[in-house]
Amino acid sequence: MEEHGSDALGRKFKSREQLIALLYGQLAGATSLRDIVAGLSRHQVRLYHIGGKVPARSTFADANRDRSYEAFSGRFAHMLGMATRDLKRKIGDAVRLIDSTSLHLAGVGTKWARVSTDVCGAKAHIIYHPGLGRPVYHAPTPAKVNDIAAAKDLSMDKDATDVFDPGYDTNRPKS
Repeated sequence: MEEHGSDALGRKFKSREQLIALLYGQLAGATSLRDIVAGLSRHQVRLYHIGGKVPARSTFADANRDRSYEAFSGRFAHMLGMATRDLKRKIGDAVRLIDSTSLHLAGVGTKWARVSTDVCGAKAHIIYHPGLGRPVYHAPTPAKVNDIAAAKDLSMDKDATDVFDPGYDTNRPKS
């Protein structure tokens, strides 16, 4: 992370701490920065032992806005290198990863993505191929389109192993 200079501007919230917070948010299923900060504050004692800390929500938002993703790609490669052979094999077997991400939109030409009078957004549905190291398919939809509805239009390969985000699972109990 040092080679990207990602900590040059951040005096109090380092990129390592940001990565810990982001990983926690992903694993805990947090839906907002507020959820991540609240969850981290409940585990503050444990955070100390792994070198993390609870950021202010605004500090976390600033770090997410200002730091490049490239600062984390090297750390991920390092962590993957430390993984066991069995885990590496399982990751290698995951031929395609399917997920979506929300995008907030503003400006002219966004009427198609209007969710309410105040909110305008879209989703990007992506199929990522780990072997190629890049997305092989993407499709934008309005934010109000459910992931399952969009999945019906995804380009599927009958010989591929697809790993879906839990949001695409119709049999999953709703919380």
